[in-house]
Amino acid sequence: MIAVVQRVSHSSVKVDGSVVGSIGKGLNILLGVVEEDTQEDIAKLVNKIVKLRIFSDACGKMNLNIIDSGGAALVISQFTLAGDVKKGNRPSFTKAKEPKEAKQLYLEFIEALRQYIPVECGIFGASMEVEILNDGPVTFIIDSKRL
Repeated sequence: MIAVVQRVSHSSVKVDGSVVGSIGKGLNILLGVVEEDTQEDIAKLVNKIVKLRIFSDACGKMNLNIIDSGGAALVISQFTLAGDVKKGNRPSFTKAKEPKEAKQLYLEFIEALRQYIPVECGIFGASMEVEILNDGPVTFIIDSKRL
């Protein structure tokens, strides 16, 4: 799994002009599910995300994790994170997991994350408009295969 994790002041997602998910302070997580991903990848990624100390403490140092900061997460499916742009100019998505299986892992990721913090989400496979007010900016790309 590949996640783009952004510390945000607020973030929201619209489908067909209607807001389907919205958070204040917390994390915007763009999640890509790749061919070889399993529940083990979910566990590793969730564990890393909830423990990342990327929120400021009283002294202004990035010392708090999402749980300590009282934040929430907005999780958006984004299969383009599995895109390969090495060859030619048109991205290849052959490394992306088949949609039915990817959706199941996406939903399991959300449920695993909800064990720790409040989570809002987009709609898997929908065309979405995502509003992100990145705080910092603070952005990390986390690949479960590298944890």
